[in-house]
Amino acid sequence: MFSASPQKTKKIGEIFAKNCLKIKRKKGALVLGLKGTLGGGKTTFLQGFAKGFGIKDRILSPTFVILKKFSIPKSKNQRFPNFYHIDCYRVSSLKEISSLGFKQIISSTQNIVAIEWAERILKILPKDTLFLKFCFVGPKKRKISCGIIKNKANQSLITNIFKELALRAF
Repeated sequence: MFSASPQKTKKIGEIFAKNCLKIKRKKGALVLGLKGTLGGGKTTFLQGFAKGFGIKDRILSPTFVILKKFSIPKSKNQRFPNFYHIDCYRVSSLKEISSLGFKQIISSTQNIVAIEWAERILKILPKDTLFLKFCFVGPKKRKISCGIIKNKANQSLITNIFKELALRAF
């Protein structure tokens, strides 16, 4: 899918989040792995993503703190009380991310986890991680594509999102 502006990238993130809230997880967190160059739209997407959960906090890339936890208001959902935003840009080893309780975070069905620069920790990501890639197409235009989907719930999520996005002009 294509986004013509940062505002539209945020809106895509918001729609994506609202669809994520419909998923029932039997095992582990719902994990999104975001890939792309600096300025590619990852954080902008996650600002809309958090808004879709009803999170009012300002969403900035946690480049120096690596991990931020946000509470998802109960009025928005009953399945996922926690949203974790992780930025692996400055992560130099898997041990560093593991020391933050990463395995516990991704093992809980109560968590939604979005990881910027996910390619830096591929070895420890769940097999059903849903990968999104952000590419520059123009000064403000971005292409957002999805990686291989190995999980039926994730396939259903993407199908529903694309149906909803097809009704809008981005």
